[in-house]
Amino acid sequence: MPGSRDLRFSIQNMSCASCVGRVERALLALPGVDEVNVNLAAETAQARIDSDARIPEVIGALEHAGYPARTQTARLNVSSMSCASCVGRVDKALAAVPGVLDVDVNLASETATVTYAEDAVDPADLLQAAEAAGYPAELADDGIAEDRGARKEGEARALARRTAFAAALALPVFLLEMGAHLVPGMHEMIGRTIGHQASWMIQFVLTTIVLFWPGRHFYTKGFPALVKGAPDMNSLVAVGTGAAYVYSITALFAPSVLPEAARAVYFEAAAVIVVLILLGRWMEARAKGRTGAAIQKLLGLQARTARVLVDGETQDVAIERIRVGDTLVVRPGERIAVDGEVTQGRAHVDESMITGEPVPVAKAEGDPVTGGTVNGTGSFRFRATRVGADTTLAQIIRLVEQAQGAKLPIQGMVDRITLWFVPAVMALAALAVLVWLLLGPSPALSYALVAGVSVLIIACPCAMGLATPTSIMVGTGRAAEMGVLFRKGDALQQLTGVDMVALDKTGTVTEGRPELTDLVLADGFERAEVLALVAAVEAQSEHPIAEAIMRAAQAEGAARRDVESFDSITGYGVRAKVAGHDVLVGADRLMTREELSIEALADTERRLAEQGRTALFAAVDGKVAAVIGVADPVKPASAAAIEALHGLGLKVAMITGDKRETAEAIAREIGIDHVIAGVLPDGKVAALDELRQGGQQIAFVGDGINDAPALAHADVGIAIGTGTDVAIESADVVLMSGDLRGVVNALNVSGRTMRNIRQNLFWAFGYNVALIPVAAGVLYPAFGLLLSPVLAAGAMALSSVFVLTNALRLRRVRPAMDEASSLKSEGAGSLSPAPVAAQ
Repeated sequence: MPGSRDLRFSIQNMSCASCVGRVERALLALPGVDEVNVNLAAETAQARIDSDARIPEVIGALEHAGYPARTQTARLNVSSMSCASCVGRVDKALAAVPGVLDVDVNLASETATVTYAEDAVDPADLLQAAEAAGYPAELADDGIAEDRGARKEGEARALARRTAFAAALALPVFLLEMGAHLVPGMHEMIGRTIGHQASWMIQFVLTTIVLFWPGRHFYTKGFPALVKGAPDMNSLVAVGTGAAYVYSITALFAPSVLPEAARAVYFEAAAVIVVLILLGRWMEARAKGRTGAAIQKLLGLQARTARVLVDGETQDVAIERIRVGDTLVVRPGERIAVDGEVTQGRAHVDESMITGEPVPVAKAEGDPVTGGTVNGTGSFRFRATRVGADTTLAQIIRLVEQAQGAKLPIQGMVDRITLWFVPAVMALAALAVLVWLLLGPSPALSYALVAGVSVLIIACPCAMGLATPTSIMVGTGRAAEMGVLFRKGDALQQLTGVDMVALDKTGTVTEGRPELTDLVLADGFERAEVLALVAAVEAQSEHPIAEAIMRAAQAEGAARRDVESFDSITGYGVRAKVAGHDVLVGADRLMTREELSIEALADTERRLAEQGRTALFAAVDGKVAAVIGVADPVKPASAAAIEALHGLGLKVAMITGDKRETAEAIAREIGIDHVIAGVLPDGKVAALDELRQGGQQIAFVGDGINDAPALAHADVGIAIGTGTDVAIESADVVLMSGDLRGVVNALNVSGRTMRNIRQNLFWAFGYNVALIPVAAGVLYPAFGLLLSPVLAAGAMALSSVFVLTNALRLRRVRPAMDEASSLKSEGAGSLSPAPVAAQ
C-alpha cells in the first residue's frame, strides 16, 4: 500500500493460541490493515496500516476484542510555554504523534503527561514533536520506558504473591478432603471432632476466597469470552472449576437435589486447580521474561548520556539530545553513544556486540565508530553521523524485534488447529459427561463431573501457542549476539531447506581489495626503479588494481616520480611519460599492439593466470620490463567455512565476473564445487536460475552492494555486512562478521531453532492427543483409572513450562564457527596475502 507503515503494539490478556487468532481476526477485519502477525510469547501484534489515521481504529478494535494495547505514560518538562495558546499548540503537536492516545498539558507546572501505545511510540519522538512546535522538552525522569523484561518480572512477582496466598488457603482444603480418603482413620477423626458438615463448610469458605480473589481473573476473562462465542483458555478453567464449585455447593446446601450416592464435594479440586494454574503462569512469566533476554541485552548497550563538546568545553548530555554533527569526546573504558567518524585521536574499540568478534579494532582519524561499542585504550573525539533511531544499534534492535515477531510457515498449521481447539475441547468435555451419565457406574453423576472437569482442565492451547514464537524469540536473539541478523523471520525456516549455497566472489569469498602478489623482472631491470615508474603511472588511475600497485610501492618505500603526460587506452591499459621514460602498463594485448615482444615472460604470465592472479605487463622505453601479478586475497575464514558447509551436506557454488581460469584457481584452493564465471553484475539472477535446475533450493551470499537483485531472487538472500551496514533491504539475513563464518552460524542457528520448534509442537500436540482421552476416562473400563482434575491441572501447567524451558535451551547455542576455527585456513592458500615476489 502506498504510504503504508508497519505498526507494533504490546497486547494485554493473551493467554493461549485462541487469543492469537482472535486478535488477528479483529485487526484483519479493519480496512487498510494487512500483514498482521501476533506473537503470544512476546505478547505483541504487528500490522501494516495504510495511514496513521488507522491507529485509533486499531487500538479500538483491540479494546473491543478484549485484548487492549498496553500503554505507557511519559511526563515531559516543557519550556517556553507562557499562555493557554501555548498549551493548545503543545497538546496538538504531541497528539499528532502516531500512537499517542492521550495528552494532558499543564501550564502551571509546565509539564505534559502523554499516554501512548507501548512499542508504537519512542519517547524521543515526543521530544522531537515538542521541539518542532517551538517548545523544547525533556523527560521528567530517566525517560526509559519500563522494558518488557522488567514488566515480566513485575508480573511474575504479582503472580507469585497470588499463588502463595491461594496455596495457603487451598492447603487446608486439600488436607481436609483428600486426607479423609488417603489417611486411615482421618475420616472418622474429622467426624468425631468438627464434623463432616463443618469440614465441608470450611472448605467452601476457603475455596470461595481462592476462586474469587487470586483466581478471579479466570472468571472475569473466561466467561465474557464464552458469552461472545469465542472461548479461550480462561474459559476452560472457568467452566471446569466453576462446575466443580457449583456441584460442591449443591451437595453442601441442597443435597436433596442430588442422588444420595452422588453427594460429594470437589472444593479441593477447584481450589488446587486454580493454585496449580497460577503456579504455571508464574513460571511462564519468569520464562517469558528470559525469552527476550537478547533484546534486553541490546537495550542495555545503549548509552544514557554522552560527553559533547560545546564551545570548547565538554558537557554531559542526554542521549536524546545529541544531534548529527555534534562532536563527542570518548575516554578509555567508556561506551560510545552514537554512530560517528573519528576526528581526533586513536583507540582500540571492542565491537563484539556488533560483529561477534572479540578482537578490539584499531580506530584512527577518519574511521567509523558505532554506538554501543566500548572504547578500550586511548581517548578520541568523533563527529556524530547517525543518532536516535538511525544508529546501527537501533537498527539491530528493530531488526531483531521484527524477526521475533514474525510468523513462520509452520505456524500456519498451528493457527488453523487452534482456531477450533477450545470449542472442540468443550464439545469433548460435554460428550464425556454425557457418556458417563448414560453408561457410567454409580454414582454416574460424580464420575461424569470428574471426567468433564478433567478434560476441560488438561487441554492446553497455551503450549501450542507458545511452541513456535518462544523458539523464534530465543533463536533469533541468540543469533543476533553472534552477529547474525534475521531481517525476515521466515528465513529461519527456509534456511533449513537449502540444498546449495551460492557465493559472490568479490567481497564475499575474497577481501574485495586486490593486492600486488608478484613482480617478476626481465633481465636488465631493477625492482625499485620499475616499481617506482609503474606506481607513478597507476597513481593517475582509479582502478582497484592501480590502488594495489600504489600500496605496494608505498610499503616498499619506492621513490616518487613526476608524471609528465598520461593516456588511458580503453580495453588495453595506460601509457605515460614518467621522469623522461616512456612507460606502458597493461594486458598482453597492449604489448602486442605496440609490437613489443613478451616471449621472455610469457610462461611467467601463464603461470600467474593459472594461480588465479590478474597478470599485467610493464614496458619501459620500448622494452618489456616486468610482469605484474595482482590478486584479490581469499578471506582467511573462507576455506574453513566452505569445509563446514560441506560437512552440513550442502553444495557450494561461486558466481564471479572473473575469467574462468582465475575463478577455478580460487575454487580449487578453497574447495568450491561449482563455478559460474564471466558473469556481469546483472547476470547473477540468470546464474541462480541455472543452479536451481533440478528443484534445488538456493541461498545466495553477497556483499549487499551490487548484489541486490540476486539477494532478492534467491530462496534465501544472505548479505555480508560491513559491521555497520545493517539496512540491506534485499537480504533475508545480514551477517555482521564480514565473512563466511556467519553463513555457517546462520545455518546452525536455523537448524537448531527449527528442531526446537518441532520438539515443542510434538510435545504440545502429543500431550493433548494422549491425555485428553485419558482425562475423559478411556482407561477406566480396563484399568479402573480416572484422572483426577488436580493431576490434570498440574499436567496442563507443566506443559507450557516445558515448552518455554525447552525454547530457553537455545540461549546456550554456541557459534558453529568462531575466529579460532578459521585460523587453520589463514595463509594456507596461494591467493592469501603474500610477499611480492622478485626475480
